[in-house]
Amino acid sequence: GVAFHQSDGFGNEFSSEDPRCPGSLPEGQNNPQVCPYGLYAEQLSGSAFTCPRPANKRSWLYRILPSVKHKPFTAVPCGNLTENWNEVEPDPNQLRWLPSLIAMLQGLHTVCGAGDAKSRNGIGIHVYACNTSMVDKCFNNSDGDFLIVPQQGKILITTEFGKIMVKPNEICVLQQGMRFSVDVFGETRGYILEVYGAHFELPDLGPIGANGLANPRDFLCPVAWYEDRTVATGYTVINKYQGKLFSCQQDFSPFNVVAWHGNYTPYKYNLENFMVINAVAFDHADPSIFTVLTAKSMRPGVAIADFVIFPPRWGVADRTFRPPYYHRNCMSEFMGLIKGHYEAKEEGFQPGGASLHSAMTPHGPDAECFEKNSAAELQPERVAEGTMAFMFESSFSMAVTKWGLQTCQKLDKSYYQCWESLHSHFNPNWKPSKK
Repeated sequence: GVAFHQSDGFGNEFSSEDPRCPGSLPEGQNNPQVCPYGLYAEQLSGSAFTCPRPANKRSWLYRILPSVKHKPFTAVPCGNLTENWNEVEPDPNQLRWLPSLIAMLQGLHTVCGAGDAKSRNGIGIHVYACNTSMVDKCFNNSDGDFLIVPQQGKILITTEFGKIMVKPNEICVLQQGMRFSVDVFGETRGYILEVYGAHFELPDLGPIGANGLANPRDFLCPVAWYEDRTVATGYTVINKYQGKLFSCQQDFSPFNVVAWHGNYTPYKYNLENFMVINAVAFDHADPSIFTVLTAKSMRPGVAIADFVIFPPRWGVADRTFRPPYYHRNCMSEFMGLIKGHYEAKEEGFQPGGASLHSAMTPHGPDAECFEKNSAAELQPERVAEGTMAFMFESSFSMAVTKWGLQTCQKLDKSYYQCWESLHSHFNPNWKPSKK
């Protein structure tokens, strides 16, 4: 059997060699004159050479043939994958999408985003669906990192570093420049957060202390695995470059890395391992306490993108409206639902669906949620049991694509109605109760 994962923590130095070739990692140096087993040494840099050590990312790959051996790239159709943020006029309304039928949604589809891959500063949010595996074909993102959130169906991702099996309620990060191929086992659907110019990292914990949220030890990276396979009919490499797609042909599998070492790898994380922090006295804490990963901007405390989850937890706050509060935010909030029922909108927001509350667009609990929780008897209770919602939050004011607003035909135009029955409870004669 193939070993899938090793557990050495987040962002650490790793080394791995396929057990079929013991001693394939060079000893004491990165690129010897002759590598063990006659391999080629190739460095994959995820940061500038001169980045400070904590931010310096690179790995050395020892492969049967170098990745430079390929025919020229040529442009191929992008379908609904885009970086054109000016296709349609801006829409500041609250937006919600119903789940799409997988058979009608093959490939990658861009919902919204902002910024620019050329200047290495921006974000793209996509949905994917597929029911067939990639055969003699791989994908390479030269623009940025993919954070993949499966919603339905597990996926087996083969990378140059080894294989990663990712199931719903797990996530996987494929960093810039890492080639990968995907095998599916039936109908498969999910979400992708793409960031340009920054890598994901663990959020600072501040006064929380040394432990909590997503613990570094729970992140897994692959074990080296290679195939020495000639493809007479041609192997296709798809390259996302400056927002466009290109393809090239080569006559061998790119997954020919026998050994590797470094700190720039793909990785996965099981959301069930998240150590939840919550208010235990009163008031509803800000959702930043649920941040799993962040891609920082140049401004302190401001993210290009945060990946935030709303996992099962205890709600115990006294004298408090416990669901999320009504809100207008300078950040953009894109939400998805992996499973279950989101507490602030138990109807309408469905697994596989999504919503976007843009910068300064008002949002909050629907009328039913407000009335129910304003009158609820407050007892310790489990919140979001059997549920996993998530949020991609960004400092960018994101534009919605033409596909997202029009072509997909899954925009819920009745979304605003969930707040229509909110009514005034104002009583000018109100007096505080006597204690």
